[in-house]
Amino acid sequence: MAADSHIVKSYTAELDQLTTMIAEMGGLAEAAVADATLALRRRDSDLAQRVIEGDRKIDALEAQVASNVVRMLALRQPMATDLRTIVAALKIAGDLERAGDYAKNIAKRSLILNQSPVTGPISAIANLSQMVAAMLHEVLDAYVAGDADVAERVRDRDEDIDAAHTSLFRELLTYMMEDPRTITACTHMVFIAKNLERVGDHATNIAENLVYQVRGEHLIDRHVVPGERNEL
Repeated sequence: MAADSHIVKSYTAELDQLTTMIAEMGGLAEAAVADATLALRRRDSDLAQRVIEGDRKIDALEAQVASNVVRMLALRQPMATDLRTIVAALKIAGDLERAGDYAKNIAKRSLILNQSPVTGPISAIANLSQMVAAMLHEVLDAYVAGDADVAERVRDRDEDIDAAHTSLFRELLTYMMEDPRTITACTHMVFIAKNLERVGDHATNIAENLVYQVRGEHLIDRHVVPGERNEL
């Protein structure tokens, strides 16, 4: 009986460790998105470079999550809710790794933009970034709390992100049509806006995976195909 109790406690500790690693990844990805946008607004090349370099830690955590998941699947042979928890953790880690990649891409483009005069709707990009960061923060809180209801509400806000992105895209097109000299800078901003919209898609994926983890239900209309590697 004592041995069985030890095994149960060890298994529970491993599940808790997965949640902890996902929460750490989430905090890093959330900060990366915010810092990349701040670097863009302030034309802060040092901060942009730190975002780029910091992506390695997110990648390392994803690799650790994947390793732990493989080991748990092989040794624990989880069933039902535990299996969904482990599979969801693997998928969510992938979404967070992609969010970190998009933050890195934003930082890289901000370095390029720093070499040109200020142009384009920076405040609108900052607004979109704040919306995305809030969505990511809330879905990560829901993940730690295991709250599928909150996750579903967060997921429904993806339409607001899409609408803000569309509006920003049109605004950037207007800038380029009115002054062709802004085309290069605004093109970079188009990609930055798309990166932010993609982070929102991955936050949506996290929400859907959390609902699956808790309820065993699949929500429809996923916005990102698993494994997509769009490097906009």
